[in-house]
Amino acid sequence: MFENYVSRTSKSRALIERAKKVLPAGVSYSIRFFEPYPFYTARASGSKLYDVDGNEYIDFWLGHTALILGHSPPAIVKAVQEQLVKGTHYGTPHELEIALAEQVVKMIPSAEMMRFTNSGTEANMYAVRLARAYTGRNKIAKFEGGWHGGYDALQKAVKPPYDLPESAGLTQGALQDTLILPFNNLEGVKERLKGIEDQVAGIIIEPVLGAGGTIPAEKEFLKGLREFCDQHGILLIFDEVITGFRLAPGGGQQYFGVKPDITVLGKILGGGFPVGAFCGPAEIMERVDHMRYQRPQASFHGGTFTANPITMTAGLTTLKILEDGRLIKELNKLGDKIRAELTDIFEGMGVDVQVTG
Repeated sequence: MFENYVSRTSKSRALIERAKKVLPAGVSYSIRFFEPYPFYTARASGSKLYDVDGNEYIDFWLGHTALILGHSPPAIVKAVQEQLVKGTHYGTPHELEIALAEQVVKMIPSAEMMRFTNSGTEANMYAVRLARAYTGRNKIAKFEGGWHGGYDALQKAVKPPYDLPESAGLTQGALQDTLILPFNNLEGVKERLKGIEDQVAGIIIEPVLGAGGTIPAEKEFLKGLREFCDQHGILLIFDEVITGFRLAPGGGQQYFGVKPDITVLGKILGGGFPVGAFCGPAEIMERVDHMRYQRPQASFHGGTFTANPITMTAGLTTLKILEDGRLIKELNKLGDKIRAELTDIFEGMGVDVQVTG
């Protein structure tokens, strides 16, 4: 298989050697490297990628799951082209950020107020800070297999063995207040937090584990987690960077019928451009309001390119398309179909697999 790939990708092979001279491992994100070397994309349209050697690929990943409408959808391209001549970055407030925030509040069940960031990692970082600021507590609990970006405090127990650090350069101080919980195991959660519930600011969870194997949370587990958090004054944080606007127009919380206290968003929200966001009830989100809470009571948030008009334009156009839920229903039907067909293929080959997603 590798021999066939290598014979068809000579230009990509040359580019990876050139890239290695200026980029560690030749890539800008480790996950983009694969053996013997990645192909280099020249253009993309719809569900297809076209590499520098002229090869065509069906893209099942769609930009790290960020492109729910596919590559270069005409509606997004048109809207962004119109905005480009008006400005790419103002550094001042503008109406587009209000419009997209209003759309998010309209679609996400738990959202009353929100703030934009430039990535999901940033959004998770600010969500954790907000939970600590609001509760006055220090500890954060996350789940085995949960991926929440590159923020130091959450770079723990992503891949087994869960007792090993996920990266060099992580200090004990950054990780000492991060607790690890078993996924889909409410009794295990209660046991691990027994006696220290009043020290926990928030529990952060992906409604469907992403990097951890696309494993859905059980509905009763999420309901039980919600009740447990309410009983102990712990904020429930949903990392919906992947599930937001995907499982349903209102994300995983609409799909499972469980409202978190803080929701983290990204990927689809940007319409193909860099984005992140955190949102929730006004009572919690107002701790970010520096006019209401002075230093050090306010939970700081900022970012140079936050809410830039290009991202806001692409995001608003995307959410308007997804709002009525028809496209998402069709996508879910296609997902059901391909999972069933893959299961049939593997069973016919006598291969024991679990097809999820």
